[in-house]
Amino acid sequence: MDAQLIAFTGVAAGMVALPGADFTVVVRNALASRTAGLATALGVAGGLLVHTALAVAGLAAVLVTLPALFRTVQLLGGAYVLYLGISALYALRRRSGQSEEGTADDGAGRPAPREFGRALRQGFLTNALNPKAPVLFLSLLPQFVPHGQPPLPRTLLLAAVVVVLALIWFPAVALLVDRLGRWLRRPRTARVVEGGSGVALTGLGLALVTGPLLR
Repeated sequence: MDAQLIAFTGVAAGMVALPGADFTVVVRNALASRTAGLATALGVAGGLLVHTALAVAGLAAVLVTLPALFRTVQLLGGAYVLYLGISALYALRRRSGQSEEGTADDGAGRPAPREFGRALRQGFLTNALNPKAPVLFLSLLPQFVPHGQPPLPRTLLLAAVVVVLALIWFPAVALLVDRLGRWLRRPRTARVVEGGSGVALTGLGLALVTGPLLR
């Protein structure tokens, strides 16, 4: 039994499940429909695949050691998350004048392919532009490579574990939100959830844009 692999799986599971922008975007889109939530979850997993691939290739080390490049990624990620938050708050304000009958949504309809692609893109960009991820993977993966083992095969295995965990966790979140959809899509509840997600995303975006360099 590989004790280090088991330990890494536990650490990675906690890392993936930690609430953040990814979680918030998945929940927000899952309120629109199950398909949109699952598309967002797949996008998040795709973003994690990018980060793990960069870590395996050693490019994450380059990103971390170049402050200007790292700051650029930090600003891009913060700006995108900020955009998602402001968009959510704007959409909430736009619908605030509608009647409860008009705002209710049973989630039965499937989004058009364009909406599916938009949800997939939102999930991917939210994760791929996360500036904390390169530092996290660069510092985490080498700790679970046993001494004397070739680093590349082991790092590939650890990266695969992270992506698989994301493919389990985020779709599960989307399905749970859809399962609770009838209650969560009640007009008042939906406004609270969407308003909360908008405020959370806006706050995260502002923290990234205005905060110090994450090193």
